[in-house]
Amino acid sequence: MLRFFSWTPRPSDGTVVAPDERLPWPPTIAMGIQHVVAMFGSTVLAPILMGFDPNIAVLMSGIGTLIFFLVTKGKVPSYLGSSFAFIGVVIAATGYAGTGPNTNIGPALGGIILCGLVYTLIGFAVQVAGSGWIERFTPPVVTGTIVAVIGLNLAAIPIKNMASSHFDAWMQLVSFASVALVAVFTRGMLQRLLILVGLIVASLVYAVLTNGLGLGKPVDLSGIIAAPWFGLPALHAPVFTGNAALLIVPVVVILVAENLGHIKAVTAMTGRDIDRYMGRAFIGDGVATMVSGAAGGTGVTTYAENIGVMAATKIYSTAVFVVAALVAILLGFSPKFGAVIQAIPLPVMGGVSIVVFGLIAVAGAKIWVDNKVDFSDNRNLMVAAIPLVLGTGGFALHFGSFELGGIGTATFSAIILYALLSWGKDR
Repeated sequence: MLRFFSWTPRPSDGTVVAPDERLPWPPTIAMGIQHVVAMFGSTVLAPILMGFDPNIAVLMSGIGTLIFFLVTKGKVPSYLGSSFAFIGVVIAATGYAGTGPNTNIGPALGGIILCGLVYTLIGFAVQVAGSGWIERFTPPVVTGTIVAVIGLNLAAIPIKNMASSHFDAWMQLVSFASVALVAVFTRGMLQRLLILVGLIVASLVYAVLTNGLGLGKPVDLSGIIAAPWFGLPALHAPVFTGNAALLIVPVVVILVAENLGHIKAVTAMTGRDIDRYMGRAFIGDGVATMVSGAAGGTGVTTYAENIGVMAATKIYSTAVFVVAALVAILLGFSPKFGAVIQAIPLPVMGGVSIVVFGLIAVAGAKIWVDNKVDFSDNRNLMVAAIPLVLGTGGFALHFGSFELGGIGTATFSAIILYALLSWGKDR
């Protein structure tokens, strides 16, 4: 195992740094912190939207990244953060209303663990048979549809549940406008942190209008002041139910598609044969998701934000991700950090959620565009059109006491429709 923590030293001369190489330790540590900043906004936002503890989510993202590093033998540069693919199904499985801690977290954790188990088994299958069979079942028209459905299915949550007054609705507008302005009119790292920076700007505006001018519910900082700097986060036990499993396990399709795309992207960027570690990458992500769920954390996935940082810096050293994981673990053991997150005003989080859910939906469409999906082909048209409405409208199917709704019906319908229509077309 110790050999995984061995890298060939490289000078800081601006050249490409390969996964098995590293810069001197001071810049390596600085790069690790930058990767923490890159993943921070999304990894913290996802658990808040599900009513999970963000401290545990950050802690488990660090632990999960170390697990991924070990399973892939230190050959695949990647950070594992909270997956947004779980948001809709977790909310559906728990009945979470969007405010405060999720009091029905147990069934969601059980579903996340089972999803991680299926993911791990798929990884072992890929180790044996390769990844071609996955790509046949989940072509771009299917994965793009499923990703788009996730964003559209979530749209009603911030609009209906996270703005209880006219003032809150206006603050949501301020929030998503702040994120949009940061996205368009900033550059460099500020632009990469558009969600985080936009959230901070909107929170400051909210504090001025409420605490300063008395227009709404003021920001309460007492929890931040009272929270200790270091402490053990509260863990939660999973509960295994059929309903939650039916809703949450299908998310594995998204996780596989994300990881598959990220592995291919890193292979292209590094010029190294990372594809041969795809099975191990699936196993590492699956095990990390199971461990996270067992402790009360969200499901995890490889993060595009961190792949973007690698593309910008040309530093693909896995040493950077070991540093990032250790920093995240330290943050996870800080209740004061968690109190800061909990103090974010709900309408501000609602406005940011509108952006995030919209970006998820558009990401699905981007998969279609990037892969030149032909919508003049009626098969592709049906595979996209039907699941989009099923998922957005919350179409549900009941199997006795079990319910498969929204995202679940859309996911299965996209996969089954493509297989059925492809078979019919071939016949």
